[in-house]
Amino acid sequence: MASVDTVTCLVADDHPAVLEAVADFLESEGIRVAGRAHDGTEALAKIESLRPQIALLDLRMPGAGGIEIARQVSSSHPETAVVLYTGYGDRAQLTEALDAGVRGFVLKEAPLEDLVRAVKSVARGETYVDPVLAGLLAAGLSREQTALTQREREVLRLLADGLSNEEIGKRLFISAETVRTHVRKAMDKLDADTRTQAVAKAIRQSLIA
Repeated sequence: MASVDTVTCLVADDHPAVLEAVADFLESEGIRVAGRAHDGTEALAKIESLRPQIALLDLRMPGAGGIEIARQVSSSHPETAVVLYTGYGDRAQLTEALDAGVRGFVLKEAPLEDLVRAVKSVARGETYVDPVLAGLLAAGLSREQTALTQREREVLRLLADGLSNEEIGKRLFISAETVRTHVRKAMDKLDADTRTQAVAKAIRQSLIA
């Protein structure tokens, strides 16, 4: 692992003032900003071409949000670790982000020094969670919140998007029968009589966004 003073980072945010302020501060703290992106599409392209150690991404951006990018990066460029820089602290979104492979969470209201700490920690192979979010994550790791497996949550999210068993299977590279098995197990755990009820309960319990 490279030393902290040679960490390379891509910064992506659709608010120009935030993007410049964050990137400039990181550089002032010895982190090399390899690229700056103004939306999700540009961020993905620059991760592909620059291969930074860290991708510091806004949760919500045009083109693709931080979670969607993390999901793609974790499979195509696992050498790039994703840190989300967000103004939102929703437990379901945090759980979804963890499932997508996000390695760090920092709230935009936090001091910029915390952002530097997060980038350097994740570059060392650690996970960083903003103290304000730690309580939400701890709640998400309770017995109730972890009743569903990661795959069951993924299947329910896709069901919520209106996909069929066959479409979900293609998306997750599993058979339609395996999808049905995951749905059935999720329904049992959530004490749901129908797939629709299972999705509704999962959303209500903040198990999926």
